[in-house]
Amino acid sequence: MIRVDADKPVHFCDGMTRRDILHAGSLAFLGMTMPEFFALQAEGAVSKKKDRNCIFLFLVGGPSQVDTFDPKPDAPSEVRGPYKAIKTSVPGINISAIFRRTAQQMDNVAILRSMYHTAAGVHDTGHQMMQTGRLFQNAMPHPHAGSVLGYLRGWKTDLPPHVIIPRPIGPTGGNMPHGQDAGFLGRAHDPFILNADPAAADFKVPDMLPPEYITAVRADRRQKLRQAVDQSVDALEKADDPRLMDDNFQKAYRLMSSKDAREAFDLTKEPEALRDAYGRNKFGQGCLLARLLIERGVRFVTVNMFETVFNEITWDIHGSAPFSPIECYETLCGPMFDNGYATLIEDLKSRGLLDDTMIVAMGEFGRTPKINPAGGRDHWPQCWSILFAGGGVKGGQVVGSSDEIGAYPKDRPTTPAEVVASVYHSLGIDLEHELPGPQGRPIPVVDFGVKPIAELF
Repeated sequence: MIRVDADKPVHFCDGMTRRDILHAGSLAFLGMTMPEFFALQAEGAVSKKKDRNCIFLFLVGGPSQVDTFDPKPDAPSEVRGPYKAIKTSVPGINISAIFRRTAQQMDNVAILRSMYHTAAGVHDTGHQMMQTGRLFQNAMPHPHAGSVLGYLRGWKTDLPPHVIIPRPIGPTGGNMPHGQDAGFLGRAHDPFILNADPAAADFKVPDMLPPEYITAVRADRRQKLRQAVDQSVDALEKADDPRLMDDNFQKAYRLMSSKDAREAFDLTKEPEALRDAYGRNKFGQGCLLARLLIERGVRFVTVNMFETVFNEITWDIHGSAPFSPIECYETLCGPMFDNGYATLIEDLKSRGLLDDTMIVAMGEFGRTPKINPAGGRDHWPQCWSILFAGGGVKGGQVVGSSDEIGAYPKDRPTTPAEVVASVYHSLGIDLEHELPGPQGRPIPVVDFGVKPIAELF
């Protein structure tokens, strides 16, 4: 909890004090989720004609391409699975029957059916590549696309440029980074992490609550945090570093004390019918919160549909515990995604925000074309499908295709790097712009020769 009621021995023209600012900035030294410094706008790296936003819907676990957006109704039963294909609002494009509302939004959606990668078929590597465009090597983590955008464009309002909802991806078996932070750009450009369930009845954003909202039950926790902040502030004051007084710390203070920033997370003001349409679950309310944050000036929102693949129902349908059965696509995962995704498109479009906001719905890989002996499907990075909408994307189309059983790309094979390049293209970021890498070594936004998926735009 930030302390905004500290002593004020030195006053500045805006009413703030050195100690106020130090208390705001010292959160990072406590290892909290807010960045310790904030992005300065880079010159020449972004198009002045485009100031688009992006929402990543990360379908943690890896949805099966055959059971979702690339059905194979004419394949043998052990391939086609239990779900029928249904028509969509676009003639000739069929998807799984578990997505009836999404089917009606297909004129706004482009399906990419030829995703693949050649790295190890584990969750962590897919997470890295789909969010950064690169596989981490030599212990060098690359920055999430949202952190790159924040670094290049900076803040629009009192809200940070990149927010992760509800929590970052946790253990998925590989014990490797998931690519959801700023990597070599440094903690200054890490995302703001909600760390709360937006579907909870008592949902609030703890790190933004002012002191008067803190209940007696939490008084002990508040006191301990105050003591920790005081200690770190004392150390900073003794250091007397003039850089601590720059615009970064003023933005930190604004975030933690801004009424507008707190209200951007207030779902109680949204109509009950709209909240129901999104779905009263973490993912559905996370999608609604993403729209609200984009509307209030956040540039990039990542919504993790799940946070792990162990001991809970997810897209990771190996068929036996601690993983999920294939039936969960119809009973939980499918309806949860369908309601959240379709409503998000409808909501953004009705508010005139869809053209300026790219939505990418993706998993880290696909599933084996043939159902395994446990009745599920295993990891399969050789081919899968993802969805694009908004942000200049031409909806109502399928890009690429897979073979007759959904095992390999048939045409237009597409890599994770091309997906991230397409996001940058939509956002108006120069793909050849060089970021400040470790030891001052410049690293381009995407690898040389990587191009966006031209067919999308």
